[in-house]
Amino acid sequence: MQLVITDYTFPDLSIEEQIFSGTGFTLVSGQAKTPEALIPLVKNADAVITQFAPVNASVIEAMERAKVIVRYGIGVDNVDLKAARSKGIPVCNVPDYCIDEVADHTLAFLLATTRQVVPHSVGIHAGKWCLATPISGIKALRDMTVGVVGFGRIGREVVARLKAFKCRILVHDPVVDPSQIAMVGAEPATFSEILNTCDAITLHCPSTDKTRGIIGPEALSKMKPGAILINLARGDLVQPDALVEALKSGRLGGAALDVFSPEPIPTGHPILGMTNVILAPHIASVSVPAVRKLRETAAGLALSALRGEVPANIVNA
Repeated sequence: MQLVITDYTFPDLSIEEQIFSGTGFTLVSGQAKTPEALIPLVKNADAVITQFAPVNASVIEAMERAKVIVRYGIGVDNVDLKAARSKGIPVCNVPDYCIDEVADHTLAFLLATTRQVVPHSVGIHAGKWCLATPISGIKALRDMTVGVVGFGRIGREVVARLKAFKCRILVHDPVVDPSQIAMVGAEPATFSEILNTCDAITLHCPSTDKTRGIIGPEALSKMKPGAILINLARGDLVQPDALVEALKSGRLGGAALDVFSPEPIPTGHPILGMTNVILAPHIASVSVPAVRKLRETAAGLALSALRGEVPANIVNA
């Protein structure tokens, strides 16, 4: 029986190899980035672990023996869940491996944009000892209203951290009872209220048919002039052309993005030249303990399915 790891960004697969050592199962790996490369790789796989590879319907249709598909991560938007479900293949994720890391990174981005950390650091390195931005661009969270879109594990930790900064916190999540939001000292709000009211908005919702492109021309036109957008969730929540236009026009005061659509950001893309944008290469989830937990959990889920057990964290049941 064969475990196939389609792609990975780790230095090696020593953790996975250690977990599978002595089990009798064979571990096969690749760095497949296209459906054409994936199909022959996964054809005879009994279990598949994937990170960013496009596991679409044609790739899943080619799987002749797969008992499970496991995603290295929380989001599963690179896997066609419906195609897997129709073929009887459970898809699993690792929903709890980087909660504190992403929540911390959210606050780092928010503070960097409100305190104008990057422009001043760049200015000093260039030999300029002075204000690098207008005073109006330097703010205290105490004086701001911050909107949190998505109140799952990460959204809740972001709210817990924000409370220490004394800002007003609005939260939108249509599947969460408003009383749960009020219980932690935040205010339940509609998405429109978030857009109209907040000085900064941070996204913590999954990529679904309902949320893809949620920040587009219409939403951006409703946001407060000079507001800040933070996105550490999924790149396709934000329409990139609309975002660039809003930043150019001054409708948005700034943005901080750990994710983008597409990834990596193409060379020459206008977002790369914007001084009011902080960018990171999809690394908010990273720490040594988080990465180890991610890999150990993913390998454990695959091993469970190979042994004939029902794996945990099935997202397409």
